Amino acid sequence: MAELVHVRLDDVRKGFPGTGPVLDGVSLEVAPGEFVAVVGPSGCGKSTLFTVLGGLEPPDSGRVLVDGRDATGATAPFAYMPQQDLLFPWRTVLDNTALGLEVAGVSRAEARKRAGELFEPFGLAGFERSRPGELSGGMRQRAALLRTVVLDRPVLLLDEPFGALDSLTRADMQAWLDGVRATFDRSIVMITHDLREAVYLADRVLVLGPRPTRVIAEVVVDLPRPRVPDVVTTPAFTALEERVHHALRSAMRGPVTRAQRAGGSGLGR
Repeated sequence: MAELVHVRLDDVRKGFPGTGPVLDGVSLEVAPGEFVAVVGPSGCGKSTLFTVLGGLEPPDSGRVLVDGRDATGATAPFAYMPQQDLLFPWRTVLDNTALGLEVAGVSRAEARKRAGELFEPFGLAGFERSRPGELSGGMRQRAALLRTVVLDRPVLLLDEPFGALDSLTRADMQAWLDGVRATFDRSIVMITHDLREAVYLADRVLVLGPRPTRVIAEVVVDLPRPRVPDVVTTPAFTALEERVHHALRSAMRGPVTRAQRAGGSGLGR
């Protein structure tokens, strides 16, 4: 199993020709084994943040640090799961889940062996020879996450993993992901537009401001684990969800204040 690491983004800035600046001095930390959810207005730069964090795009300035060492542009500590499951329809589910390992240079036989060992805990046993078109939406997302986890990287980057699912399936997948987090002991950074999902799954929720974006607020989710579905009906959960909602509303109303940048308004630690 991959050894857990400490990740830090230090004053990262990123822009693109024709669109201008997107990330405006983003700084954040992810502790070993921590689950961090990232929310923000549509189009603020959440996915750009992931491409820089995961080494897919270089920042214009700033650094990505892993255990205190400069890892800017490195993909090795991170396993990235994009919004779409990107399963190839002509490959079996087993071959799809082994694909990342094969691309990384693992032999096909060994890749299939490693991926196959995870079908039981991921609730996919018996579907190894199926095609993606035979799976439900939730099962396809499980297969996509299995493909990500089997890479054995210490940090998982999940970009709206359940955004395309219906509400009932999404709730089931949220509870399942919380169990996966505990079983496989990874650090997870997840982008989501669902504030309830963010509070339910995360140890901390980071709120981004409008583009060009930066972290304007942090909400610590001090709810016990393992999380159970009924927790969303408790006053403590409702209060945390409202704090995230308030921070997001404040971000969308206008310029970021000094107090918000410093984690003020009661939204910091």
